[in-house]
Amino acid sequence: MSRFIQIHLLTSYPPANLNRDDQGRPKTARMGGYDRLRVSSQSLKRRWRTSEIFEQAMVDNIGTRTKRLGVEVCDALLAAGIKEKQAKDWATEIAGVFGKGKKDSLEIEQLVHVSPEERQSIDSLVAKLIEEGRKPEKEELDLLREKTTAVDIALFGRMLASKPEFNVEAACQVAHAISVHSVVIEDDYFTAVDDLNDGREDAGSSHIGETGFAAGLFYSYICVNRQQLIENLRGDSELADKAIGALIEAAVKVAPSGKQNSFAQQGYASYVLAEAGDQQPRSLAVSYLKPVEMRGYGAADYLTQAMDAIRAQKAGFDQAYGACSDRSYELSVSEGKGNLQEMLAFIKDVSH
Repeated sequence: MSRFIQIHLLTSYPPANLNRDDQGRPKTARMGGYDRLRVSSQSLKRRWRTSEIFEQAMVDNIGTRTKRLGVEVCDALLAAGIKEKQAKDWATEIAGVFGKGKKDSLEIEQLVHVSPEERQSIDSLVAKLIEEGRKPEKEELDLLREKTTAVDIALFGRMLASKPEFNVEAACQVAHAISVHSVVIEDDYFTAVDDLNDGREDAGSSHIGETGFAAGLFYSYICVNRQQLIENLRGDSELADKAIGALIEAAVKVAPSGKQNSFAQQGYASYVLAEAGDQQPRSLAVSYLKPVEMRGYGAADYLTQAMDAIRAQKAGFDQAYGACSDRSYELSVSEGKGNLQEMLAFIKDVSH
C-alpha cells in the first residue's frame, strides 16, 4: 500500500477575483521577489468539500461545521412544546459538549465540525428528552466520537480547544494555490443604471463601484496520507479510497467561488501530476521560484513552460534524493495525454 498520494495541478483562470482579502481585492503573496496571485487553502478546502461533486459522491458521510448547535436544539425543543427557559437550558448543556458557549447566547464560541453520527446522537437525545419531559443526564451527554465516518473531518481534521481528546488529525494537506508568474492587480470600474430613470432629470448612474481582478495560471498541491485517513475512518479502506477519488475530482474540476457570477471563472485543471509512494512528501512549488514569463515572439506559452518546469524539478529531486515516489501518472490536456478516469483508477490501484 502506498502511504502518500500527492497531486500537483496547473489550472488557468481568466480575469477574476477568486479569493478576496480584507479590502475585497484578490489575495496575493510575494514569492521569489515577485507578487503572485494566491488562493488560500481554507478557501479551496471549503469549496471542494461543499461542491456538488464531493457531496454526491460522499452522501451520508459528510459533517457539518457550525456554531449553532444550541440554536438548532432549542428550536426543536420549542417546536415540541417545551417551555422556553427549559429549552434554552437543555440546549445550552447539549451544545456545551462541543465547545464553550457564548455569554447570553445559544451559540458556541468556535466553529465545530460535527459528524453525521454525532448529529444523529443529538437528535435521538432531543427526542428522548421531549418524550420524557426532562433535562439531559450527565452520561447522556457523551455525544462526541473519537472515530467517525465523516470523510471531510477525516480528511481535513478537527480541533476542539475544550475537548482535545476528540481532536482528529488531518489526513490531507492542501497548499495555498499560487500563480506561476508575476501579476499586477487591475481595477474594474463599473456603474449600475436605474431602469426606471428616463434620464430627463438625472442622466447619471445610480451606483458606481470598483473591484480588483487578475488572471493567472496556478500551481496547487495536495498531499493525502492514506494510512491516516483509513485510521480516521475506523479502518474503512473502501470509504477512504472513495473519499480520495471524490476529493481529487473536485480539485481538478471545481473553481473557487469568489465573485463567480461577475467573472464566470469556471476552469478545469490543464495539467495534473499524481504520485504515490511511502517516501517523504515534497511540494514542487520551487519550480516557480523564478516566475514563468513570455520570452518573446514564438516562445512557448505559460502552460507549456510551467509543465516543463515542473517536470524538470521532479527529475532534479529524483536525481538528487532518489525516487521521491514509487509511481506517477500525468494528465495533460494540451498534449492529449491521460484522462480523469484513468488517473482515478491509477490512484485507487496504487493505494492497495
